[in-house]
Amino acid sequence: MTRYTARRLPKQPGSAGWNRLLPPPPPARILDGDATADIAIIGAGFAGLSAARRLIQIDPGLKVAVLEAGRVGDGPAGRNSGFMIDLPHDLASESYAGTEDRDAEQTRLTRAAIAFAAAAADDYGLGRDAFDPCGKINAAATPAGDGHNRDYAAHLAKMGEDHRLLDAAEMAALTGTEYYSSGLFTPGTVMLQPAAYIRGLAAGLTPAIALHEDSPVTGILRDGEGWRLETSRASLRAQKVILANNGHAESFGFFARRLLHFFTYASMTEPLPDGALGGARRWGATPADPMGTTVRRIDGEGGGRIVIRSRFTCDPSMEVSNSAIAAAGRLHDRKFIERFPMLAETGIQYRWAGHLCLSWNGVPAHGEVATGVFSAICQNGLGTSKGTLAGMSAAEMALGEVSEITRAFAAMEAPKRLPPEPLATIGANATLRWKEWRAGRE
Repeated sequence: MTRYTARRLPKQPGSAGWNRLLPPPPPARILDGDATADIAIIGAGFAGLSAARRLIQIDPGLKVAVLEAGRVGDGPAGRNSGFMIDLPHDLASESYAGTEDRDAEQTRLTRAAIAFAAAAADDYGLGRDAFDPCGKINAAATPAGDGHNRDYAAHLAKMGEDHRLLDAAEMAALTGTEYYSSGLFTPGTVMLQPAAYIRGLAAGLTPAIALHEDSPVTGILRDGEGWRLETSRASLRAQKVILANNGHAESFGFFARRLLHFFTYASMTEPLPDGALGGARRWGATPADPMGTTVRRIDGEGGGRIVIRSRFTCDPSMEVSNSAIAAAGRLHDRKFIERFPMLAETGIQYRWAGHLCLSWNGVPAHGEVATGVFSAICQNGLGTSKGTLAGMSAAEMALGEVSEITRAFAAMEAPKRLPPEPLATIGANATLRWKEWRAGRE
């Protein structure tokens, strides 16, 4: 009998601030007793819920079930910075740019994902607090960062993409701080309140699908012509399965030694005092250097706040300690005060880490990995847009649909095998620390 057994279950480190800003969710509907579905999805994040929506778009009569290990919005989907980016965003590049042809294709695909998400936000009445198509800035604080912005602007010009360079005065007027020396505004990014978006997507879908939270899958077994998913309390039989659990697909043995497991860290302030910071009340800035510090100013449910994200660690155990979150928090505190000395008395309310998954060669782990089992994982640090795209593609593949999206995924090479341990982890963390040091004020 073909069986895939989970060697570990997801653990969510720290207190996910985005989710804590929202009202408490209704009680979880736990899978309790045997159930059936046409297609079962493991994971209720961007990939999993997008797959569910795409499935019922194609065939409204399908019986679709989604199993989530924890609560929707409290996992990695609610722990990112909330940038749904349309343009090239290669984290291994000094300026995010790749080759023109590849970047043009990626932009077409990510815009299809953003359009899909925008339609969902409209259908489910999510509003601009959850889904705001306002664009973003690449913010620079050093001559090197200014150069990265100019290089990226030149790349976008060759692609025919809309963009605008901002000088130091324009950045100060926008952000309320004189820390930044330049910016590069691009209008196509959507700023999410990620927990609000993902919870809203789940709520909008639940009349048409079965969503089971606090129902971690512990085993995937071949069962006749279909599959049986086991939890600690029940089982669910389905003809087909979509893996939308990102790096935890490796916990079941899929893509063994082909996935790099990273955590990124974030801190969110208390509500800002009225009038303490000038500039726009909402903006988002990714760093001109990909290994720099991401900053968002938010203003909505929960009040006006600053979110700081910085520090990556490679953790093949898929777990990080409280001490790692505390160490990243000390770094965040320093970066926060450097940027916003006028907010020195404002405390930090939430700190957390979020699990993300990369491959050595920067490609997704996608496609049919066993008969009737389809993978939509490994978004290489762009889970909001590429996770949405992967979910759409996996749903179409599961139903035998062919589209530009499925053809693009099918044409990609497979994730490369990693170097042996401990060399892979030591090398990855050493590279991260060096790049973080080189980013400096960025």
